[in-house]
Amino acid sequence: MISYAAPNTARLRALLVDDNDHFLRAAGDHLERDGIDVVGVATTSAEALRRTRDAGPDVALVDVMLGTEFGFDLVDALTQAVAKPPRVIMMSTYAATDLAEMVAASPAIGFLPKARLSALTIRALVAQAA
Repeated sequence: MISYAAPNTARLRALLVDDNDHFLRAAGDHLERDGIDVVGVATTSAEALRRTRDAGPDVALVDVMLGTEFGFDLVDALTQAVAKPPRVIMMSTYAATDLAEMVAASPAIGFLPKARLSALTIRALVAQAA
């Protein structure tokens, strides 16, 4: 007889990092409805680091461009900010090949175009990286 492990029903705790307040609200509402706890939002790298230390998210969804800041510069800092760093998923309005290559060369676990942001995809990326 084959036995299967019960699905992991623990809710992921996410930090959203984007310089667009409208996107943060819409994405946060969408992810919360789909079973991901949004434990913080940030519009700058400094704010993202504070929220990571305070909230201890499982995953951080980081925009490639944060105003004048480059989101990839934040990835290393996030992964070093706490003893148990969040998995980082980069996101952008644009889905360009060079972005995917930059993600592959970074500590981020994946890349999502903002239009494809979904709880299912986030969970799959986090599970694959575990």
